[in-house]
Amino acid sequence: NSINTVEGGMHMVGFRAALTRVFNNYATANKIIKDGKESLRGEDLREGLACVISVKVRNPQFEGQTKTKLGNSDVRGLVEGIVYEKIGSYLEENPSVARQILNKCMDAARAREAARRARELTRRKSALEVGSLPGKLADCQEKDPALSELYLVEGDSAGGSAKQGRDRKNQAILPLRGKVLNVEKARFDKMLQNEEIKVIVTALGAGIGADDYDVSKLRYHKVIIMTDADVDGSHIRTLLLTFFFRQMRELIERGYLFIAQPPLYKVVDKKKEFYIQNEEQMKNYILENGVNKVNLFMGDGSPFPVSGNKLLTIIKKINRIKDLLDRFEKDHRDRNVVRIAAGDPTLTDETFQNESDLLKIAGRTVVALGSDVVTDYRIDEDPDHGGYKMLFDIRYNGTIHTTCIDREIFRTPQFGEIRNLMGQVSILGEPPYSDQPEDAAQPVTLPTAKDLVDHIINLGKKGLTIQRYKGLGEMNPEQLWETTMNPEKRTLLQVGVEDAVLADEIFTTLMGDEVEPRREFIYQNAMHVSNLDI
Repeated sequence: NSINTVEGGMHMVGFRAALTRVFNNYATANKIIKDGKESLRGEDLREGLACVISVKVRNPQFEGQTKTKLGNSDVRGLVEGIVYEKIGSYLEENPSVARQILNKCMDAARAREAARRARELTRRKSALEVGSLPGKLADCQEKDPALSELYLVEGDSAGGSAKQGRDRKNQAILPLRGKVLNVEKARFDKMLQNEEIKVIVTALGAGIGADDYDVSKLRYHKVIIMTDADVDGSHIRTLLLTFFFRQMRELIERGYLFIAQPPLYKVVDKKKEFYIQNEEQMKNYILENGVNKVNLFMGDGSPFPVSGNKLLTIIKKINRIKDLLDRFEKDHRDRNVVRIAAGDPTLTDETFQNESDLLKIAGRTVVALGSDVVTDYRIDEDPDHGGYKMLFDIRYNGTIHTTCIDREIFRTPQFGEIRNLMGQVSILGEPPYSDQPEDAAQPVTLPTAKDLVDHIINLGKKGLTIQRYKGLGEMNPEQLWETTMNPEKRTLLQVGVEDAVLADEIFTTLMGDEVEPRREFIYQNAMHVSNLDI
């Protein structure tokens, strides 16, 4: 009777069964999916599929009076057998098409699985659902998210110290085992299989994914990343920042994400004990301590031109010049050539256009360095930057190294900063200098400004016991509370996104699948690394 069976029936059941079976069997036989570990459901295969099933049956039987669902059970077997045979033959004859279809079906399966996992992770703690929170989370007593803090801590040892040292009223601790998955490289469904990601999402309570994430359900309005000061700690912090930027950006935009700043050093000076936050503060403390101990004179015995805070300021500037010259040295440029060239006021951008002027500057540089150091020098054309460049052959440890001073180095901010600072420190006059320590009969001669800085640094370290913390687990609970967790004394860095496009580009470059942009980034910035931990 040409009845349109809108509710389906046995012919549709047979078609669905054949479709599911034939694709699963083909995928398993051709090792497209792993036998026993993965399988495609009917809904994965039917997603986006349009199909017309036309069956002619003598004596049709229908379920119900509306005749919209076919009930003949023998039809199922006939349809299933024919569909299985014909589609199976097609797949064998067209393997490239078969693989494309299966790839689409597997994407649908992954999306289904990811949605299921996301739904599971959205279960939030309530009075009746205490068990839904991760077992290793040491939760706080406070129920108001605005007053609650969650510390994401690296490892169980640091987690143990943090749990003992925290304020239980409003500080929760979640220790993370190992490194979190790099979500930049992982598919969404794979990300949700990662135990540490699941633990973080469950603890936060706001869900994950476009459909399930709800920031209003967030259980803590301060999420604090607290990792060690070593390279592993930096890596874990970067992985966590990648996760929050890619999956919970609103948490960053609302100002809920922070990075703890545990102290890097513990210093004991006589009977006084205190903590220093970072490398820069440590340098400044040592310089200040050293300046207070020196009794300086000029080389001829005349009084030193500056003392006290003015001397400290000058010494910091000389130390900055030293650090900048270290960078040029890493870039295979002789530090003394760079220093003397930077101190020559006649060297300008226009000078690189004039060969004779450049030759005079090069000659003065050689005189300042000494002929025993410079074996040869010359002026060459510079096709890369226009004009000319100076080349110096420097003898160093028995080998000859060539240092180039060209427009490129002249235009760098570092070269300009050295020139500016050298003008400011010229108040010290020309070395040598001397120091008359209280506990020594003879003065200490300091031939160069670098020797002066090194002498002050050595004096600054004298009598200090300095302990550098590599891990939070090295601190006892009281120290961790006092330095890092006490709201009245701690230092927190708030994570923000000033330029979303630039941030996206950086995460893609450093954390993404493409190796070449990352290699280029490392190549461009390798010489600016101050501490390399291998």
